[in-house]
Order: sequence, then C-alpha cells, then structure tokens
Amino acid sequence: MSSHTFYSHETAVIDEGCEIGTGTKIWHFSHIMPNCKIGDKCNIGQNVVVSPKVTLGENVKVQNNVSIYTGVICEDDVFLGPSMVFTNVINPRSAIVRRDNYQETLIKKGASIGANATVICGNSLGKYCLIGAGAVVTKNVPDYALVVGNPGKQIGWVGEYGHRLNFSDENTAICPESKQVYKLENQKVTRVK
Repeated sequence: MSSHTFYSHETAVIDEGCEIGTGTKIWHFSHIMPNCKIGDKCNIGQNVVVSPKVTLGENVKVQNNVSIYTGVICEDDVFLGPSMVFTNVINPRSAIVRRDNYQETLIKKGASIGANATVICGNSLGKYCLIGAGAVVTKNVPDYALVVGNPGKQIGWVGEYGHRLNFSDENTAICPESKQVYKLENQKVTRVK
C-alpha cells in the first residue's frame, strides 16, 4: 500500500484506522496495527510491529526488528535501535489475560535507545537521554542521562548531539560538536545556550 503522502513497501501490512504522516517510510515486512498514529518523516525499518494505539511523533527512527507495544508513546526525534525491546505488562502470564493492565511508557523528545536494549514498561525516558546497547531500563531516566548495563545505571550525561558532557567546577559543559552549553544543578541538566 502506498499513498501520496508516505511510502510503504509492498510487503508491509497497514491496518485500517492508522494515521501516517507525510514523508514517512515503512519498509519490508512491517505491520502497522489499527488506531496508531505515526508522525511526519518517520522511518519504520524492516520487520517492525507498531501495535494498536501507539503514538510516534515526528522524525522517529525505528530500526529493524523492533516491536512497539500498546502503551508506548514516542515524542519527536526519538531513535529506537535495532532489535531493542519494549514491554507493556509487568507480570505476564500466558494463561491470564492482562490487556487491561498495559502500562504507559513515555520516550521523550530526542531520546536514543541502543541496539538490543530493553525498556521495562511504566517508565519515562527523559529528553535527549542515551540508553546504551544492551542496557535494561528498570526505572525512570532523567533528561540528558547516559544509561548502560543490566540493570541500567546512569554513568554520566550527554548533550543533544549525543556527546558525553564533562562538567567543570562551575557545573557547566560545552558540547564538542555543537558548542551548546549545558548546566548541571541538583542532578538535573539543562541547556543554557
């Protein structure tokens, strides 16, 4: 199925009732389920499932083999690395239906989740945070945090361009690529210019 506003490969399945934004691309063997909302200029890789009622903002990049389950909300400019995993029930059991227990997982603007990472449902990942490959996120992640390991632990801070921030004695850091300036106060990072 293809339209004037977005591209989808002939092997992709797009169910009725989806909203798909202009300039979005949906690649081989992906399934877009009913009542999900995908923003403009997104890229949905190969073998991706977008479950009912999922919301993806603008310019969300979904790499191959990702399942985005009901309850997940991704704001603009989110990156979901290859084969990363979401969950939507804390205590799944095959014999017990828990569709009414889906928990919301919010991925805020500019966040990146590395390949093979797992995000346990019910958590919020802050703006521009960076989750390392293979990490297991079990709790909320602050804006600009760098999280690695299992269970995921914060080991530092990153800027909007994804570079590690090294804070001076004055609690300021400058991104080596963008020259943006960041401030660290009370374990919170903000961009000041």
